[in-house]
Amino acid sequence: MFSTNKVAMTVTATWLTMAQAASNATTPMQIHLAYAGATGMMLSKPTVYYGTQQDDLRENASSNVSVTYQTSTTYNNHVQLEGLRPNTVYYYNLIGSNTTSPYNFTTPRPAGDHTPFVAAVVVDLGTMGSDGLTTTVGKGAANPLAPGERNTIQSLQDFQHTYDFLMHAGDIAYADYWLKEEIQGFLPNTTIAGGAAVYERILNEFYDEMAPITRNKAYMVGPGNHEANCDNGGTTDKTKNISYTVDICMPGQTNFTGYRNHFRMPSAHSGGLESFWYSYDVGMAHFIQLDTETDLGHGFISPDEPGGSEMEDSGPFSNIKNAQTNWLSADLAAVDRAKTPWVIVAGHRPWYINYANKSSAVCWECKDVFEPIFLNYSVDLVLSGHVHAYQRNAPMYDSKVDPNELNNPTFPWYITNGAAGHYDGLDTLTRPFMNYSRYAEDSTYGWSRLSFHNATHLTQDFIASGNNSVMDSATLYKEHKTSSDGYGNGHHGKPPQGSHWSGPTWQGPPGWWL
Repeated sequence: MFSTNKVAMTVTATWLTMAQAASNATTPMQIHLAYAGATGMMLSKPTVYYGTQQDDLRENASSNVSVTYQTSTTYNNHVQLEGLRPNTVYYYNLIGSNTTSPYNFTTPRPAGDHTPFVAAVVVDLGTMGSDGLTTTVGKGAANPLAPGERNTIQSLQDFQHTYDFLMHAGDIAYADYWLKEEIQGFLPNTTIAGGAAVYERILNEFYDEMAPITRNKAYMVGPGNHEANCDNGGTTDKTKNISYTVDICMPGQTNFTGYRNHFRMPSAHSGGLESFWYSYDVGMAHFIQLDTETDLGHGFISPDEPGGSEMEDSGPFSNIKNAQTNWLSADLAAVDRAKTPWVIVAGHRPWYINYANKSSAVCWECKDVFEPIFLNYSVDLVLSGHVHAYQRNAPMYDSKVDPNELNNPTFPWYITNGAAGHYDGLDTLTRPFMNYSRYAEDSTYGWSRLSFHNATHLTQDFIASGNNSVMDSATLYKEHKTSSDGYGNGHHGKPPQGSHWSGPTWQGPPGWWL
């Protein structure tokens, strides 16, 4: 990505005074990586010099396509590095082939490599600092950071040498909170037209804040409602009795435009759609990112679509009936459980959560379209956010708890962790908790750590960002088959008749068996 003074001619002259992200139009900014198939890596820059020796960057790859949009203050370039060796450290830079301190990344472990590894997961992570989450809030917001308290981006930096990649399942930056922050007195007031510059500024700040992580680790993102447009579907100024809607958004700040331009996820490698739904393999796990915001199909109006509950007026993005669920079923059917015994699904909205169902915060239509497919193909873990709190549930299907709990369940395990942090703070979960809840926390910012120990044991930890402590830890045991018997090859996930695991319960400090 490069700074630019470009302003589309169709946009009002107000834009001619927009603050730019940098004064030099060729300064590399906001570097981020993404997996691109088994032997590739996508990098967000036009030219990359790279190699396996940091003093010998003899390979290079380029893209001459600069992507931008009407209100953007940056150009996006996406270049794919191909033919890379798996699980290998590569060094790279963006200026020239000679450098003393290049960046580096590690390619994914090949499918079938059952070496233990760790993934980090965030949902609902916004900009930190003077334009986002900090030690003060505006009138009506809550949960500011305590003086000296570390935020989630800082915590992720503290741990980044311990995890292989970072998943972010929607709600990225919260730039669409600009008007709410102004109404609450947190940011200086601008005109509605001038607000687009504030939106872009917050967006760029977030990508810059994340760059120390995303220039070294694959950053695998998914869509959330806060990517849809410039105003989260509507904001009300009660003092002036004015309600704003998506109609205030300038061209370029609707229909997930910034998200679609900024990221390139491996949909081309997995048959998915743009950066909305896709899959990828890392070692012993198959990961799937879904879109809970649009394209649910099956006759449903999705939350962010025209007429949907969120009033975002976005999408749908496929003209094929039931495109996403058809893809999901085919993708899961093709999983070789001998190579990737673990199947992990991420989507923005939850359906098992102790929270009031306003604006489809509890996405029952998501449950209707996705849950039967998860059961049919033995999905192990379902991750979500949207509600800004942490809740670890029992394995579930159709609101019923699996009697085996975490000891070789048949039903998928559900965890919601939208507590990463942004300007508006945390959500209060409703009490009493449902019978399926096993641990809940709504007063602490944090993120999830997934530790894949082997083909049968997976631990999820809730890390408190403020002090990097483990607030909750649980280990799932699954008796995955590793032979080509149908169960191992991604068909119906029930173990053979008569099978039962009676081994010991795993105990001890998180990660002690690694």
